[in-house]
Amino acid sequence: MKEFPIYPAIFTYEPEGISVTFPDLPGLLTCGEDDADALRMAKDGLELHLFGLEQEGAPIPAPTPAKEITAGAEQVVVLVEANMPLARREIRNVAVKKTLTIPQWLNEMAEKEHVNFSQVLQSALKDVLGVSNKPKRRRSA
Repeated sequence: MKEFPIYPAIFTYEPEGISVTFPDLPGLLTCGEDDADALRMAKDGLELHLFGLEQEGAPIPAPTPAKEITAGAEQVVVLVEANMPLARREIRNVAVKKTLTIPQWLNEMAEKEHVNFSQVLQSALKDVLGVSNKPKRRRSA
């Protein structure tokens, strides 16, 4: 897959807003209140969908040329570009909530000292794993 693939989307104008579908990616549906919102949602949806396909090892369909798509009444074809390097980085850096258990006495002491539990856990995990920052992925040759 290209790092910046461009897929055609169909914007359907309805009284409630704009529905967005991708002919090459069934199941990818989104919407927006106006053109700018619909385009932003289409881009986000496209990047998430393509990332999901990558993670599953599923085939990623080639985009249909926009000139081959016929728009109906109240529809337009819009080309949407995905920035996959940025999307991958943002998705992998999303905070993940973890539930943990510690003794009550330790919790009380830490709260009294205003300890940031998330920061301590991150620091401890980095120490245990021997990393200082998020590891960079190596590109295959």
